[in-house]
Order: sequence, then C-alpha cells, then structure tokens
Amino acid sequence: MLTKFLDPKNDFAFKRIFGTEKNKDILIHFLNDMLTFKDRALIQDVTFLKTIQDPETASKKTSIVDILCKDEKDNRYIVEMQVAKEKGFEKRAQYYASKAYISQVHVGGEYHNLKEVIFLAIAEFIMFPKKKDWKSEHVILDKNSYEHDLKDFSFTFLELPKFQKSIHELSTISDKWMYFFKNAEKTSEKDLEKLVGKDMIIERAYEELDRFHWNEEELLTYDQAEKYEGTYIASMAQKYDEGLEKGKRERELEIAKSLLLQGIDTDIIVSTTGLSKEEIEKLQNS
Repeated sequence: MLTKFLDPKNDFAFKRIFGTEKNKDILIHFLNDMLTFKDRALIQDVTFLKTIQDPETASKKTSIVDILCKDEKDNRYIVEMQVAKEKGFEKRAQYYASKAYISQVHVGGEYHNLKEVIFLAIAEFIMFPKKKDWKSEHVILDKNSYEHDLKDFSFTFLELPKFQKSIHELSTISDKWMYFFKNAEKTSEKDLEKLVGKDMIIERAYEELDRFHWNEEELLTYDQAEKYEGTYIASMAQKYDEGLEKGKRERELEIAKSLLLQGIDTDIIVSTTGLSKEEIEKLQNS
C-alpha cells in the first residue's frame, strides 16, 4: 500500500530533512533535543561542512559521514543514520570523530584551539545488548574519580529496536523523534495530529517526508537509495552466512585432525564431523 510519508531512515530522505540549509532549523532542534549539554548553552546555529573528510580516500565508505556541521562556537557534530548492522560500527564512530578533530588543525595551528566533536548515531539495530535504554551517552572519564577532564569527545547512540512506545505513550520530544524514525511510514494523518501537539518541528520533519511534496526525480533518487541499502544489507547478510559456514568447516577440520591423531576410525570421524572420506584421507596425507 502506498503511504503518504516516506522512510526517514532512507539515506536520501535523511539528508533532505537534516542535511540541507533550508531545513537546518530541524537539525538544530533535533541535536538540542537528543544531546545532553551540561557545561554550555544549546546550539543556536550550524554551518554545514563537507562530509568527505579525507579526499585521498573519498571513494571509501569509511571516509564519508552522513552529516557534518559546526555550531557558532566551532564545535563539530557528526550525525549518522546506520541501517545495516555492521561489525565494529562503534570503532568507525571513533574514527569519524578523530578525523573531524584533527581536520581542525591547520599549518601553524595550536592544539589548545581544538573544539569538541560530538557524534550522534541513530542505529536500526541493537549495538549494546546489555544496555536496556534506547539512548546511551559515552564520554571520557577518570577511572578513579569519574571526573570529566577530557571533554572534547562524546558519543550518543540511539538504538531504534529498543524503543517500544506506542503513539499514546509518547511523553517527551525525544520520544517523538524516536517514534518518527521508527514509524513515520506507518503514521496516518489522524495519528500525526496526536503526535505533533505543540511540537511544530516534528510536523516540519513529517512535511519533508510527504511523498506528494516530492517531484519525480526526487522520488527516483529515494527509490535508488532504498535499493542500494537493500543490496548492501543483503550483501552483509551473505558475508555473515559465509563467515558462519567457513567457521563451521574450520572447526570440523580441527576436530577431524584431533581424532586422527587419536587413531579413531575414519568412518567414526565421518559420522562425527560430516566431512567426506576423501577430505579425511587428504588430511591424513597432509
């Protein structure tokens, strides 16, 4: 069934809502709503920066972020929409942050002028299984005193699968943003009225997802981004299955080698490991 609202997790739609000059007020609201600022004021303005952080490796996905911007005090913000579960994504987050940090250093620049880097990711998979909350915030603390002396890096992760509230249970603007990312496509006009309330910025975000406000070329780009993401996820799943199969076979070979060293009969090894007689004979002769 054709729905009125598109998926904000789609790469093209995500950047249309949060990564354009026209809608930068939506991005500012989103950052202020989802990040915790203990020692300074909220963001008043942002300037978009090039998302390709390393021109020499621009063709590699690891050098490109979804949204990179700075506020009026030159603090850097990276905002990522991560749909496919990717091994080591938390390490890639730290890589992105470090690139944004060192990119501030110019010839003759001084380290004391380096500004904060704040990384925010919306993940459509569970990153931290042991954590119950859908939002986790990570900073560098002193191991003994827990003092926050090194303040230039912070990471906030929003795990969509952990957010289970219905539209009737939404009580904060953070709840509404999470519901937006998780259920925008399924939101009806009637539900939207309940959802928005006094939070007009959420209504603005939904307006950007209204397919009837998109032209044919934009919808085509949206569909292409969706197909690419689907292909990418399928590719990751295939690699995962191949990895499991490879690991299983390697274990079978190790068990077979161990049994051969113990002088166990070949037929027993075949029934135990699932390997063929030819494979076991090959192991004997290697």
